[in-house]
Amino acid sequence: MSQTSHLAREIATQPDDWTRTIARLDELGGALPRPGERVATIGCGTSWFMGQAYAARRESLGQGVTDAFAASEHRLERHYDRVVVVSRSGTTTEVLAVVEQLRAADVPHVSIVATPGTPVAKASSATIVLDDVDEQSVVQTRFATTTLALLRASLGDDLAPVVEQARAVLAEDANSALGPLLTAEQVTFLGHDWSNGIANEAALKLRESSQFWAESYPAMEYRHGPISIAAPGRAVWALGEVPAGLAEDVRSTGAQFEHRDLDPMADLVRLHRLCLARAEAAGLDPDAPRNLTRSIVLN
Repeated sequence: MSQTSHLAREIATQPDDWTRTIARLDELGGALPRPGERVATIGCGTSWFMGQAYAARRESLGQGVTDAFAASEHRLERHYDRVVVVSRSGTTTEVLAVVEQLRAADVPHVSIVATPGTPVAKASSATIVLDDVDEQSVVQTRFATTTLALLRASLGDDLAPVVEQARAVLAEDANSALGPLLTAEQVTFLGHDWSNGIANEAALKLRESSQFWAESYPAMEYRHGPISIAAPGRAVWALGEVPAGLAEDVRSTGAQFEHRDLDPMADLVRLHRLCLARAEAAGLDPDAPRNLTRSIVLN
């Protein structure tokens, strides 16, 4: 697998990125939500999906009501104690509009960005700048996962085992580790609880990087219709906990059931490697997805 693209190099740094950023939690975490607060997260695309994962994880740990909204579809009138805004570029039109609304309403909020001095960073009442994990590839990987690592660490999650799992994934021979996924006709990703956001992100990454047909669903919802596309030559990849009976249902269709006993964030690194391999096989530049740019700014 080629390591010449920006995407390949950015994928490879993730375990170190997570470790370095988690070590700064005392410095960076002052503006992040506190237990018991009603919280909303705001983002677009990958940033929205990281918000979904954080929101579900925070609620499952009993730390307070937490909702995740796409910036264009928010319901901030529900009155939240604090809002977490995620924007790698710091320039996304819909996100900036939300930040300006939050400032006008004097709602406590913190924006997590990769680029200092950008409109979102300057307009926010509090900003966390993760410029050491900024990316040259249009396709987001390390900024998103490092943001999620920071947010999970703020909830008390011990990510040391997750870091080691990701290191082990990156040390594997990709061709052997990914096997039939390299030639699958289609892949569906399934999540449960906080890994639903990871499943959504996994499908997006394959679509962006390799123009490949990928979908995502909550694991139990998969049986309510989407399983009808499962067939030999296709794959279903479950991230995190697998509901009883689901693996057998998928295998009965002839589709490959893909699952490893990994934290979903480490499993997402496996998916990143699949993105590189599928893009290379298709003769595509994984750094420059069709019809996409680093930041979506509306005129």
